[in-house]
Amino acid sequence: MAKYIFVTGGVLSSVGKGITTASIGLLMKARGYTVTAIKIDPYINVDAGTMNPYMHGEVYVTEDGGETDLDLGHYERFLDTFLSKRNNITTGQVYLTVIERERRGEYLGQTVQVIPHITNEIKARIREVARNTGADIVLVEIGGTVGDIEGLPFLEAVRQMRMEEGYQNTLFIHVALVPVLSTTGEQKTKPVQHSVQELRRIGIQPDAIIARSIKPLEDEARSKIALYANLPPEAVFSNPDVEVIYEVPLILEEQGLGRYIARRLRLEDRKPDLSAWEDFVHRVKGASKPVGVAMVGKYTKLKDSYLSIIEALRHAGAALRVKPILNWYESTLVEKGKLSPRKPLEENDAVIVLPGFGARGAEGKIAVIKEVIEEGKPFLGICFGMQLAVVAIARHLAGLEDANSTELDPDTPYPVVDLLEEQRYVNQLGGTMRLGSYPIKLIHGTLVHRVYGGKEIVYERHRHRYEVNPKYLDRLVSAGMDVSGYSLEGGRVEFIELKGYRFFVGSQPHPEFRSRPMRPAPLFLGLLRAAQGLDPAGEG
Repeated sequence: MAKYIFVTGGVLSSVGKGITTASIGLLMKARGYTVTAIKIDPYINVDAGTMNPYMHGEVYVTEDGGETDLDLGHYERFLDTFLSKRNNITTGQVYLTVIERERRGEYLGQTVQVIPHITNEIKARIREVARNTGADIVLVEIGGTVGDIEGLPFLEAVRQMRMEEGYQNTLFIHVALVPVLSTTGEQKTKPVQHSVQELRRIGIQPDAIIARSIKPLEDEARSKIALYANLPPEAVFSNPDVEVIYEVPLILEEQGLGRYIARRLRLEDRKPDLSAWEDFVHRVKGASKPVGVAMVGKYTKLKDSYLSIIEALRHAGAALRVKPILNWYESTLVEKGKLSPRKPLEENDAVIVLPGFGARGAEGKIAVIKEVIEEGKPFLGICFGMQLAVVAIARHLAGLEDANSTELDPDTPYPVVDLLEEQRYVNQLGGTMRLGSYPIKLIHGTLVHRVYGGKEIVYERHRHRYEVNPKYLDRLVSAGMDVSGYSLEGGRVEFIELKGYRFFVGSQPHPEFRSRPMRPAPLFLGLLRAAQGLDPAGEG
């Protein structure tokens, strides 16, 4: 029988539940238990696919094509696993399923209500993940804040699961903010007290509290929280702000959280093996050689819009013992003439043109890529960034002056990037892109082939509607562009590079989604090597 750990949040959202949940999973996996993790998002969207990144950060794509919350990225990176679209449960999914059943007459004669129909569907989805994965421990993070009206059905569902699964098989962990007064430096526990009070009013008594604060929890504050939460002090844990998020599991383990969870769930408290993780954290914190990376995009005001790319660079930096210094450039400012397209090159060792749909900021990105082509600065274009690299190559190397993507200019005389054929018949936006992991055949002898270690076939995750137009490949190749990878199905262009450049690579897939702390994504390793003047493939 699976053990369930439910993680709730208090005081305010974005308090760090995702990192905390991922850290708990790592501590239990390090003890030899199989772990999976579920993120519950109370929004009514069916998935995150149609959300603006400013609303909810990046859209994380799973192997099976789920467009999910970014916390699934934390889970996959910390647990070094692949999760499914089923690991992200939303209000929209739950209500859509229940309403469709009602329309089919499956509830004939019944009044369909939040309890039991909605809560039963929530429980069924959680248990389905447990059953399909066969995990020993199922982590369930409930998004938002206790007291939010949209989260109440999910809290009620997990309250019922405590009764149905049994006390020894369920554990409630509450993550809440302990603010520090700027005037006195005092830690204030009253917000946590009120948050726990609200949780208990709903019918849930937390089994442990993890206090988030800018500094470690003081003994007096710990005692207060324990008293008002009806818990022993050893069930209250401190999660202070850290330099590197990957430190969090080590801090929690040092306080005995893994041991406490094992004892509370009647599991054998095996000695955890965290040596590889400790070495990784040491390498991240110890890296001192800076490598400047220009991050050129249109959502730069919210860095979480590109969270997986940031982490992929951190993974690659740790492997190479360098410290990526990320400098952000808003492409709309380049487009408006308020920022020179040369500035990202002058101030950095490498340039990444980031993903992002739509016309806003696109010409600014193309202007930066033109400067990269002229100067030869190491470059990586991801998804839309690759498509715009093809546009820049067409305009500035192939003589196709008005070349463009039909996404940006439907009437361009040279549509070097065009809509995927199967997308021409799509009439809904949600969940209809080319999504998920696909096999890619790499072309022997290309730079990308060498960077991937000479592999013939690689798998990467995708999220796009447009592709390089094969009608223009001959013209582009004559101008100096190489295609270094094609999809096995359909022969679509997946990777491009420029001949004679140390590192000029465009990637239609998102290599960042498969990057792991101890297994960095090859393209990010190659970029950082090239930024140091080294061979991108690490050969010599």
